[in-house]
Amino acid sequence: MSFETESRISRTSTSTSTSTKTHTRYSTTRSGTLIGAVVWWVRAGRAVRVRSKATVQWVRETVTPAGWVVVAAVALLPVGLVFGWAELIVAGFVAAALLLIALPFLMGGRSYSVDFTLPVDRVVAGGEVTGTLRVTNISKRLELPGRIDVPIGQGLTDVHVPLMRAGAVHDDFVTVPAFQRGVIDVGPITTVRTDPLGVLKREVAWADVHRLFVHPVTVSIPSTSAGFVRDLEGNPTSDIVDSDISFHAIREYAPGDGQRNVHWKSTAKTGKLMVRQFEESRRSRLAIALSLRADEYASDEEFEMAVSAAGSLGIRAIRDGRDVVAFASDEIPEFARGSIRSIRTFTVLSTRTFLDDLSAIASSGNAMPLEDVCALASQVIPDISIAFVICGSTMTSARLHALTLKFPAAVSIVAVLCDPASAPKFRDLSGTGVLTIGVLDDFRSLLARRAG
Repeated sequence: MSFETESRISRTSTSTSTSTKTHTRYSTTRSGTLIGAVVWWVRAGRAVRVRSKATVQWVRETVTPAGWVVVAAVALLPVGLVFGWAELIVAGFVAAALLLIALPFLMGGRSYSVDFTLPVDRVVAGGEVTGTLRVTNISKRLELPGRIDVPIGQGLTDVHVPLMRAGAVHDDFVTVPAFQRGVIDVGPITTVRTDPLGVLKREVAWADVHRLFVHPVTVSIPSTSAGFVRDLEGNPTSDIVDSDISFHAIREYAPGDGQRNVHWKSTAKTGKLMVRQFEESRRSRLAIALSLRADEYASDEEFEMAVSAAGSLGIRAIRDGRDVVAFASDEIPEFARGSIRSIRTFTVLSTRTFLDDLSAIASSGNAMPLEDVCALASQVIPDISIAFVICGSTMTSARLHALTLKFPAAVSIVAVLCDPASAPKFRDLSGTGVLTIGVLDDFRSLLARRAG
């Protein structure tokens, strides 16, 4: 194949000090028409593929499993007509009639206005929350009956929508079970149009998702039950300083001592300049370490009791205005357990944010052992004075005693052992207080008894 080609060369000369010359060649060819046709076919093929893909997706979303049986019967109708098979002919015509009957039920799928509300967004585990679903026909025509699917966590509940006139409103109630601690997402709600036989369906999803926090069960702990002094009072230590609020002793003046610490009465009695000494006071920072490692609990019941104990203690500390920090192990990938250590801290700005964080946690086999959690926390969280370590019944006495070595010597450690099969008791394990609780109420009584 040959094409006629026209070429034209133009030469431009410019007389300058550098004697610059420019050569330009223009070429035209009749092959441009063929190239344009090829481009058009490529674009057309691409558009056909896009539309075909959208059509296939629409068919897959519209035809139900029962509908595919009906479609297959319609597809076999020509075979029955050709070979004279009465069964295929009857089945084909019946299936075609079912498709024609089902089509009107798909109309008006977007004529609903759906509004779902929950009376609360936080609830304590062990109850139910009833939400209100309001469906409004915003069209100017009659709407056929339909169905609304409401996803609740991992489950799904459906609400029947009756025949609705223009502007009609239908209210229904949806019960959200909140028997266990967790975070439950309600939605996105989907309106479903389908025929009585379930041959075809049409779904329209609404974007709103409502989140319900199911908080752990907690008990009220008296503010003095743990035997802590208030933050403003401070806890005296064995460190002697020249300025604080806890008086220690009087000594002779040494160069560099401040004049404001001079004790004039003692100076007058001894004839020597005497100054006051103080015990260093520190703020009482309460630490709550919660074990998330699955093998440190004998059952899910123990883990839930531990979460409730941590929540009870944290709520009391926050309400008392104490400096509190709560932490647990982060998720560690199995391939990096030997090289990565990580902890996560809970938000303790308020009781609500703290309980929200506790609602979302779960035990895991990829969590660090409790000893590693405490060791890392003592390095990255300063000024811990009292640490509550909460774990399950599989923690041995040797492991509990080892926790003492993970914190500085000045830190008081109290281990809370959750064991539903044991009676409540307190024991001292080489300087580490161990509280064993069988039910959550034991935690309150043991703390109050120890404070006394």
